[in-house]
Amino acid sequence: GMPRMSPEYAAVIQELAAGLRTGQYKRVSILSGAGISVNCGIPDFRSPGGMYDTLRPELLTATERQRAMMRQDPTAVVSWELFRANSFPYLELRRPFILGVADGKWKMTISHYLAQLLHDRSLLNKVFTQNIDGLDYQTAVPGDRIVSVHGSLGRISCEFCKSPQDKAQFLTAVQRNIKDIYGIDGGAPA
Repeated sequence: GMPRMSPEYAAVIQELAAGLRTGQYKRVSILSGAGISVNCGIPDFRSPGGMYDTLRPELLTATERQRAMMRQDPTAVVSWELFRANSFPYLELRRPFILGVADGKWKMTISHYLAQLLHDRSLLNKVFTQNIDGLDYQTAVPGDRIVSVHGSLGRISCEFCKSPQDKAQFLTAVQRNIKDIYGIDGGAPA
């Protein structure tokens, strides 16, 4: 279950709620990160058992130099330097996540609904999110109020020229062209 909230934290939450109710706060911006996605059941990158901890570069379509770079520093798998030279390691590693997001495997949490509620009451300024899961785009919050700091699967665009891409075409390309290093999709390319 949920951990018990400290009395100090509960008091801050009560004060914020009162300020919203009374109109003391007129414009609210939300800064969100991995904690919101983790609450949805999406594993994070840095925790024990997370993406960096379980990274197996030998399974990825990469040169030996690129694999050595990922073994030395697991964060290299999400680096622009590697992606620009070879997008396969990132796409192979994230294939189940990309397809899972598209299939609706993860659902919005109370945090997402809070952003929607603030928008509905004309209090929301912006949602600044580090999360790429696209769940923010499943709310009724207009896309121009959401700033996806690291990009988002809620909106697909070319990493190089920034032009919007058709989401269905992107997902089909991932399904057909990106190998499944986890052995969970029998229809994936080898």
